[in-house]
Amino acid sequence: MLYITQLIFIKEGQEQVFHQFEDIAIPTIAKYNGRLLLRVRPTDDAFIEHHINKPYEIHLVEFDAEQDFQNFMQDEERKKFLHLKEQSIKASILIKGTKL
Repeated sequence: MLYITQLIFIKEGQEQVFHQFEDIAIPTIAKYNGRLLLRVRPTDDAFIEHHINKPYEIHLVEFDAEQDFQNFMQDEERKKFLHLKEQSIKASILIKGTKL
């Protein structure tokens, strides 16, 4: 199993554009042996301590294998809407891991 954690930072005022992209990207995960395990939109009071900007959303996704993740990233339908991602996301941090 491959686990992907992503911290997503949105450009101010671009939340709806981001949601449009997610409406396409999230269902695509399942096409590639993936599962969205968590999608969290933390509120300010959810942070105990932080030394980076607070993310707009945090995603935890599981794929059966690295190749499944790579296939998801290359999905042609998803790629048609990457302009929405580029328009709305200021930055993201992607963390890969495996279950021990």
